[in-house]
Amino acid sequence: MFSTLIKFFKFCDEENRKKFTGSIFVGILNSLFMAFRIAAVAVMLRGVIGTAIEGQPFETKTIWLSFGIMCVSMIGGIITRKVTSMWQCEGGYRTCAKKRIEIAEHLRYLPMGYFNENSLGEITSVTTNTMESVGDVATRAVMMVFQGLLDTSLIIVMLFFFDWRIALVALAGFGLFEFVNLFMRLAVKNVSTDKIRDDAAEIGKVLEYIQGIAEVKAYNLVGKRSRELNDVINRRKKTLVKMEMRCIPVSNIQSLVAKLSGVAMMITSLYFYLAGSMALADCATMLVCSFMLFNALEAGGNYSALLRVIDLGVTKASKILALPTMDIEGRERPAEQGKKDGASSLIQASNIDFAYDKRKIIDNISLSIPEHSTTAIVGPSGGGKTTFCHLLARFWDVDKGSVTLDGKDVRDYSMDNLMKNYSFVFQNVYLFHDTIANNIRFGQPEAPMEKVIAAAKKACCHDFISQLPNGYDTVIGEGGASLSGGERQRISIARAIMKDSPIIILDEATANVDPENERDLMKAIEELTREKTVIMIAHRLKTVRNADQIVVIDKGRIAEQGKHEELIKLGGIYARFIDSRKEAVSWKL
Repeated sequence: MFSTLIKFFKFCDEENRKKFTGSIFVGILNSLFMAFRIAAVAVMLRGVIGTAIEGQPFETKTIWLSFGIMCVSMIGGIITRKVTSMWQCEGGYRTCAKKRIEIAEHLRYLPMGYFNENSLGEITSVTTNTMESVGDVATRAVMMVFQGLLDTSLIIVMLFFFDWRIALVALAGFGLFEFVNLFMRLAVKNVSTDKIRDDAAEIGKVLEYIQGIAEVKAYNLVGKRSRELNDVINRRKKTLVKMEMRCIPVSNIQSLVAKLSGVAMMITSLYFYLAGSMALADCATMLVCSFMLFNALEAGGNYSALLRVIDLGVTKASKILALPTMDIEGRERPAEQGKKDGASSLIQASNIDFAYDKRKIIDNISLSIPEHSTTAIVGPSGGGKTTFCHLLARFWDVDKGSVTLDGKDVRDYSMDNLMKNYSFVFQNVYLFHDTIANNIRFGQPEAPMEKVIAAAKKACCHDFISQLPNGYDTVIGEGGASLSGGERQRISIARAIMKDSPIIILDEATANVDPENERDLMKAIEELTREKTVIMIAHRLKTVRNADQIVVIDKGRIAEQGKHEELIKLGGIYARFIDSRKEAVSWKL
């Protein structure tokens, strides 16, 4: 239990840790104020019993003293409870928000291979379910368990000042309660692991189903995919029911122990009174106390079943934050270096190797890319073209060899500064659920509207944006689902134009564009790549034939390299590629 508390406190940042620490100290005061109720009851009972049994005069000051102690207890309890609740809520929700941001920032600097090895559901589960548990459930569970222990401990300490024998009975009940509570935590230990696993599996399967709903309908896979989704949901339901069924019996035993401990205090107090070793007022006080003692402990004990879930959730989030990032510190590359004249070697790949899951993707490739040149990369599907481009931009670190920018290893640059030198236009464009203007100014959030419109005009998308209901303020669906493929591509090009990086990487940017959009898209690409260093992955003849150099990558190696005419004369892979393209273009129905 205490290991979970310590882990939770370490997980919180310093500012929120101070709030939780402060709430503990205020919680101690709250427990003291709650314990004052016993003193108020004792004062009143002694006054009443002294008058009724012993014939002593009942003094008004007894009423006022009892009333005063009770008022102090109530007012102090209300204030301290409010302060602890506010600090705990603020600490919990702020920790949740900060950790989500911290995880998002951390993910930016992880190698792209991590996202291939880990499902989207796993990451989403940590940033949603786990962080929600930390912000809400964890805060309440941890603090209620701790407050229950604190309240009960302080009341037992106060009982020693009244009668040490009853205090020992209460202490024994407290120990037995914690012993039973230990079995509750053990009962849910393995199920908690299953719950965390099933949470991630359910989110992953739901995301997969929604993202692939078009294919599911097109191939009539609704029944199969629905069954898979239903199986995951049902498995999680069974896990949650299993957790509850394991908790309920132990929780009932735990509650019974608390009630029986109170009964034991009552019987013992009556026995000592009848035996003449306890005053009637003290006996009456102990009887009242027996009803109050275990309330907070019982409430906290029921929450203790969640401590294991919290422990695992914090561990999962901490593991993501502990993943080694790519080295992100390093020198800056001045922007003007990317705009100088000349044809010096801007990017140099030297004998680079790269493997993914022990499968070699890039095998001893060396390539020089001059500044302000256009390099076209072609080759069979799965040959390593996209991976090679990602290595040039340091989406991954090479296993062997080096990639240099301006003669300096890309690993020597700071990651953020390195990314300023590259703009990307991918085959599958992702646009965010935001206005079109904000999607275009993504690389320059503070850019004025004039620059946004200028970039849109260069990317040939100003006309169709102007025809939308709210123009540039039109909110597009997540992923850009409300726009056509060509429109999404042109907005992504406008975004790249806004960024104005010296190196442009085009990954089959025109592959899925219809003829109506192709003309505008080619104009947009021409505007984007003017006076830039261009690296393009393409399959269309007119896209690659005018490149300064064409590189054919097959099975992770450079199979051919040269200009269009040179490679045609070789009669190799590139020549066959061109012939197949010509045949495809001339084919008619």
